[in-house]
Amino acid sequence: MAQQEYQAVSPSDFFYRNREIAGFSNPSRAIYVGIRELLENSLDACESAQEPPKIYIRITEESIQNNENSTVIYYIRVEDNGTGVPSEQIPACFAQVFYGSKYTLKQSRGTFGLGGTMTILFGQITTHKPVIVTSSTGEDIHQFEMMIDIQKNQAQILRHSIYSNVKKWRGTIVELQMEGDYPRIQSRMIEYFKQTAMVNPYLDLTFIDPKNRLYRFERGTDIMPVLPRAVRPHPHGIDVETFRRLISITKTKDMKNFMMEHFQGIGSITSERFLTFAGIESKQKPINLSPEEIVKIVYAAKDFKEFKRPDSSCLSPIGQELLETGIRKELGLTEDDFIKTIQRPAATYSGYPFIIEAAVVAGKTVRKLGQGITLYRFANKIPLLFDESSCVSFKVISKNINWKTYKVNQDTPLVVAIHVCSTKIPYKSVGKEFLADQPEVEKEIANAIRKAARDLRIFISHSLRLERQRHRLNVFSKYLPKISEFSQKLADKEESPDIQKLLNEVNVPPQQEETEDEDENGSSDDDVILPEDEDFPEVEEDEIEEDDGNGEKN
Repeated sequence: MAQQEYQAVSPSDFFYRNREIAGFSNPSRAIYVGIRELLENSLDACESAQEPPKIYIRITEESIQNNENSTVIYYIRVEDNGTGVPSEQIPACFAQVFYGSKYTLKQSRGTFGLGGTMTILFGQITTHKPVIVTSSTGEDIHQFEMMIDIQKNQAQILRHSIYSNVKKWRGTIVELQMEGDYPRIQSRMIEYFKQTAMVNPYLDLTFIDPKNRLYRFERGTDIMPVLPRAVRPHPHGIDVETFRRLISITKTKDMKNFMMEHFQGIGSITSERFLTFAGIESKQKPINLSPEEIVKIVYAAKDFKEFKRPDSSCLSPIGQELLETGIRKELGLTEDDFIKTIQRPAATYSGYPFIIEAAVVAGKTVRKLGQGITLYRFANKIPLLFDESSCVSFKVISKNINWKTYKVNQDTPLVVAIHVCSTKIPYKSVGKEFLADQPEVEKEIANAIRKAARDLRIFISHSLRLERQRHRLNVFSKYLPKISEFSQKLADKEESPDIQKLLNEVNVPPQQEETEDEDENGSSDDDVILPEDEDFPEVEEDEIEEDDGNGEKN
């Protein structure tokens, strides 16, 4: 019998062998995912600097490989005006898988610390060309030319140059070469840029494609959302391994202070109540907890109902005004078009806070997009373009919403935009293209759309009445002159009757109704899943005095 050989592989080696997991499944998808990951890193860097993003992207065709598929090698350059990367961090940030600044508990576009490095890795394994990273935090400019040591998961630096920064430039430039098929993904790429500008209206994006065609997405505002801030974990979202790690680093002497120090929203009273509920002595030392007691505490935390809701300051929603600005700008809406944006209150799933934002758009401009509903999906300000039918957002608008209640027919042109922001987006795959069917998220999406659709119903009712009024006026305008002429002849009068007064009375515009109509059965679709989540009680007065919910004692 042959002897088995056992070996370990590094994270870089694993994704080198399984690049499809990260979305690099074919040349066309690879160039799309690569541009997307680099652009999103740039957006995060600009928002961290509270600087309206100004990003330049260029794709240049370098050469054509002599094979059956005529694969093209593209040169890619992405430049931003973000925070820049400290020189000592550049090699690890760009050439080490699972290394980055996004492993804190706050909202960010990146999730795994993988995308940008995976783009560089894919470029290396398809072209064997190094990546060139130029960055500055405002001091000297550092330029690294490097490749990834795949077996060791670390940077192999080929050249490091330092330049004086006379203009005090700050930002990052990434240049690499990779195999791709741009023509097949071109329409998706432009649509991705359009939707990115829609959900980030403060973005100024310049894109030059391989045919030297210039695409400009100008910013519609300089106002930016409030930055999210890192928070401590919520007890409902904790697991055994995380709890064990906290025990290994804690400096607290007893369990009461341990709960207050390492978890958000826990004051002295709540800590004692929880430990009593879990059957743990409040004076017990954390380091002395047995494995069984750790598991017992974790399970008790999921069942304890007196914790405050998770702190939503770790989230950075777009905001109703900015979302409306972005949609109006990219869809070219006029004052005659209808748009309603909604931001739901913060909710939670599995101990993670999330906020749903939605917009419903109708009117003449929307008719250009075709009949039926056009769905735009976003997660943490990232457009989701693929696998729409697998997403919970699609399920909500196609199954959960009774559109007839809002006077929307199957062929009514309509745009629905849904944005989910959270510290942990419930993606179904590493490719980050569609959301899982989390009941809490599904409920909030449905309620947001229903709330926006109530105003849509009023708009459609008013539009229908105006249309009937126009038709009525057209009929009168067509036949009244004839009736006036015949009346003059029959009465043998020298002058025909004045019909303008009658036409003015017919042309009185209908008043817009403020009440909401019901459906044919007399029932409304709005109250199907409106009850709010009652897992978290209202904040008690004594808790407010002792703890502000962020772990700081007042």
